[in-house]
Amino acid sequence: MRTEEQNDLASAVRSLLAKRADSESVRAAMASDEGYDLALWKTLCEQIGVAGLDIADTAPVLEELGYALAPTPLLASLVASEALRGTGEDELLARIEAGEVAALVNEGPVLYGAQASILLALTADGLVLVESAEVHDQPALDPTLRFATVDLTHASTRVISADGDAAAVRAREALLVGVAALAVGTAQRGLDMTVAYSKERVQFGRLIGSFQALKHRMSDMLVLVEMTRSAAWAAAAGELHPPTAAAYCLDALQKVAAETIQLHGGIAITWEHDAHLVFKRAHALTQLAGQPHRLRADAV
Repeated sequence: MRTEEQNDLASAVRSLLAKRADSESVRAAMASDEGYDLALWKTLCEQIGVAGLDIADTAPVLEELGYALAPTPLLASLVASEALRGTGEDELLARIEAGEVAALVNEGPVLYGAQASILLALTADGLVLVESAEVHDQPALDPTLRFATVDLTHASTRVISADGDAAAVRAREALLVGVAALAVGTAQRGLDMTVAYSKERVQFGRLIGSFQALKHRMSDMLVLVEMTRSAAWAAAAGELHPPTAAAYCLDALQKVAAETIQLHGGIAITWEHDAHLVFKRAHALTQLAGQPHRLRADAV
C-alpha cells in the first residue's frame, strides 16, 4: 500500500498534469526538439522535487506521468541516480535533483541519451562518467519517448565506481519498478478512454457500452488494471521482486492496449486519437525493460 505522503504526492502531480499535459500539450512536447516540455519538467523538479526522490516515491509520480502519456526524462534520471547511490558523487546527484537530465549507457538504445547533460556508462572499468561521446538520436515507435545510440569508442571517461555490477543491479531495479509504474498509469488511461468512448459511440441504434459482450471485455480490462496496480505498488515498496512485477504489468498493459484499440474501432488507429499512443507505449516499455517471458526467467 502507498503511504499518505505518496498519495498526496500523486495528487499534486495529477493536478499539475491536468493543467499542463493535456493531449494538445503532450503532442507539442513530443514534436519538440527536446522531446519533452522543458517548462513542465522544470516545474516538476523545482516545485515538487520529483528528480530527487527515491524509487518508492518516484513510482507514484511515474504512474501519473504514464496516465497523462506526458514525455519527461524522469525514468532516465531515476535510473542514473540509482546507479550513483552510495558512490559519494553527491555533486552529480544534486545536479540531477535540480533538474539536469541524466542517462545511463548500458546495452542497447539509451533513454534520453541525447538530451542528457550527465551521461553515465557501465563499462569494463565499472561505472564511469562520460565526458565526451558520439551521440545520435534514434527513431522510436513511441513518439513520447526519446532514445539515442551512444558510441564510447573514443569517449573521455572518469571512473566513478569500480563496482559496476552493484551499480547495474541498482539501475536495473529502478528501471523495472519505474516501467511497472508507467505501465499502471498507461493501462488506466486505456481503460478510462475506452469506457468513456463506450458511453458515446452509437452502433445499431444503441450505445456500444450497453452490449453485454463489451461490458465483459471492459470488466476484464478493469481486473487487469487493478492487478497491475497491486503488483507495481508492491514492487515499489520492496515487497515483490521487480522482474516479477514488471513482467506482469507489461503483459497486462499489452492486453489492455490491444482491447483499447479494438473497442475504439477505426478511430483508434488515427493520428488524431490518443488510443494509438497507449498502444505504442505498451510496446515501447516492453522493448525498454525486456520481454515478459525473459523477465519471468530472471525472477526465478
